[in-house]
Amino acid sequence: MPGRFFLTRPMSEIAQALNVRCDVDLQPLRKNIQPGQELIVLTAHGLTPMRWGMIPVGRVNARGRPVMETIINARSETVFDKTAFGGVGRAVVPVDGWYEWMGEKRRKTAWRIASANGSPLFFAAITDSWQAPGGLRVDQFAAVTCPPNADLEPIHHRMGVLLDPADIQTWLTGTEDDAKALAQPWPDGLLQIEEATDVDWSGP
Repeated sequence: MPGRFFLTRPMSEIAQALNVRCDVDLQPLRKNIQPGQELIVLTAHGLTPMRWGMIPVGRVNARGRPVMETIINARSETVFDKTAFGGVGRAVVPVDGWYEWMGEKRRKTAWRIASANGSPLFFAAITDSWQAPGGLRVDQFAAVTCPPNADLEPIHHRMGVLLDPADIQTWLTGTEDDAKALAQPWPDGLLQIEEATDVDWSGP
């Protein structure tokens, strides 16, 4: 929803598809990107590295209680309304696809999900910055999720919000209402889903 991402093409190629400069250090190609690891994401200011997972220091829920768990994914239905998400920014995560797992704990089946036409996928995300001990600033993001489309429904009850390239700028700089309108399940039939027998749930 997504469980993990994968990136198998150079970031320079993705930057070209996005029509943006690629003046960040190129990240290595990785087949199993887990929460807590760093990815290069697109913000309104360009490509920049961010950590996947928002450490919610100082964030509180609607009852005023501290949010304790690191935020990996945020529900589109509430991301613009919850107190815990106040003041967040927006970004786009460009990857080649993602993995989902289903089944019993020791008998999980991994599914690899990518674009049916081989193009990159662009996930909607929210962003935040955490001041770590010692003054280090950590820019971080959480993927935005929505109900699944018909392709994903047999595998998972949520999916990441995917953006058409034409809508990326609206997600990054549009109003909240504009962004909410984009938080919809991806149209059916545009994804390729296959069993991923070469991926282990326990590690990269």
